[in-house]
Amino acid sequence: MDTAAEHTERDRSSVPDDPEDPSESAGSEERSRFALLSRLVEWLPGGRFTLTALVGLLFVLLLGTFVMQPFGIPSGSMERGLRVGDRVLVNKVAYRFGSKPQRGDVVVFDGTGYFGNGDYIKRVVGVGGDHVVCCDAKGRLDVNGRPVDESSILYPGDSPSDVPFDVVVPDDTLFVLGDHRRRSSDSRDHLGSPGGGMIPVDAVIGRADWIAWPLAHGKHLTRPDAYARVPAADGAHG
Repeated sequence: MDTAAEHTERDRSSVPDDPEDPSESAGSEERSRFALLSRLVEWLPGGRFTLTALVGLLFVLLLGTFVMQPFGIPSGSMERGLRVGDRVLVNKVAYRFGSKPQRGDVVVFDGTGYFGNGDYIKRVVGVGGDHVVCCDAKGRLDVNGRPVDESSILYPGDSPSDVPFDVVVPDDTLFVLGDHRRRSSDSRDHLGSPGGGMIPVDAVIGRADWIAWPLAHGKHLTRPDAYARVPAADGAHG
């Protein structure tokens, strides 16, 4: 009986593996992928180095398309914070999941049909429903009845505006100004144009979150506290 038992165990272990064994199939697929990768490395000039570079480039392209995009500052309209030649990183998902631009945000938008062809970068000073006035008796920007202290962002020597305005921002649009008011062409200059100088929220590409270059000037761009203290439009108008 012992001998028969040994033969039985030995025979069972010598039976070929089930061809439908999932672990065997997974191993074959993995070996196939590895072989394909090896052939690709052999085919590419530069081999593994070139493949790594291509993968990195694809990652950067996908990142720039869907998540974070660099944007070069073309003019001095956003000085003193953003200088000509600075490169900022624009957060393209900041407003994609129910969030909307807020007062004080620096945004990049497509100005085609509103400001002119091309992309622009400005600061949001009014959102849908806001009553934006400049200037009050003390020469300040006023939003929903609350004066906004812009001294921390305006270019030295600039006033909030040399051009008076009194507007109510339509829903789903933005009223935007440059920080260097004397050098900025913004919502003030298009009050009589189609759209009244307002930018549709849908035209916003993203929020400028970081100055990435030059490194010595790099910093995180935050929303000034003065805008956070502005009351909601409904509260201001009763």
